[in-house]
Amino acid sequence: MTRTHLKTVSIAAGHDPSHLSKGQKIFNTRIKQIENLRARRAAWEAAIPPYQQKYASELLPLIEALMDLQVKLVHWLDGARNEKGLTKTERRMIKSVITELAGELLAERDDAALKAVYNKYSRSNYDSEETASLEDAKSLLATMFGVELGDDLDMSSPEDVLRHAEAQFEADQQAREAPQAKRKKSPKQLAREAQLQAEEAQISQSIREVYRQLASALHPDREPDPQERDRKTALMQRANQAYDKKNLLQLLELQLELEHIDQAAINNLSEDRLMRYNKILKEQLRELEQEILHVEGGFRMRFDISPLVDLSLSTIMRNLASDIVGVRHAIRDLEKDLLAFDEDIKNFKAWLKDLWHRPRMAGFDDTPF
Repeated sequence: MTRTHLKTVSIAAGHDPSHLSKGQKIFNTRIKQIENLRARRAAWEAAIPPYQQKYASELLPLIEALMDLQVKLVHWLDGARNEKGLTKTERRMIKSVITELAGELLAERDDAALKAVYNKYSRSNYDSEETASLEDAKSLLATMFGVELGDDLDMSSPEDVLRHAEAQFEADQQAREAPQAKRKKSPKQLAREAQLQAEEAQISQSIREVYRQLASALHPDREPDPQERDRKTALMQRANQAYDKKNLLQLLELQLELEHIDQAAINNLSEDRLMRYNKILKEQLRELEQEILHVEGGFRMRFDISPLVDLSLSTIMRNLASDIVGVRHAIRDLEKDLLAFDEDIKNFKAWLKDLWHRPRMAGFDDTPF
């Protein structure tokens, strides 16, 4: 039997849902939720490679080309600051544009000449500012997590720093909880712990029972036919992976696929067994939700997508195409602007005037220099 389609696990398929018990309804609902999350996770896994390919082959080269032009603009502005015919306001604007644009570019690339221009107009030192910013971020994380991050922590990778802070927080939390665990517990606490341990044992037993039934039927060493042995080996690997992850649904799907159980057996699960199964499925749901949050969060971080931007599988490629068009237009416009600046200083003055009215420049630094 080849694995062409997974049979869907559900109770009383095709029957009136109103006749189901509460436990049966919860079972069906959680199965459906897991299936939806599985589909969403698979969709992300399928969407990321083509996005990565288009991002790397089309958008990144354009961004590099645009930054090259922006560096050229910064140096052009630096050379034009003493041009005759510029007003004091225009010179202050040049200073503001240089400082802002050079600072943004230096955050993306290490350029000694650009850094020298930034330092001249900002009247500060970029490296010192960067060190101070990293220390501020380190202090913020330490306060947020309530941990000490140490003086030797490498701050060059924000992702690594965040992981280190989270790990330190967990370690400190465990250290704080350890003395509490040694304290004498009340009879009520002991009874609660015993109940939780018993429930956990029942849940583990439920998963183990399903796994043992599969293992008994699939054991490859008992199969004389080589082709059938290979098939059972592959199925056994799936069963082992599902058991290691305590993935009840995958184990039940394997049972249905191999016809070790039928729909009647699923329909007639006892309420006691359903209660245990539902707890397992609830945990699977939580893990899947965390996996998807991790995938989506990693996607935002890898491709520098703002948390404020709506992230949807149906729009990510369209948004990427829009970004590519936007950067191309920015390159075209800046190339035209630089040519126009060289032709006549009046073109540059008109550009500055237009920049003055743009929202992002409304509060530019007007300190004389």
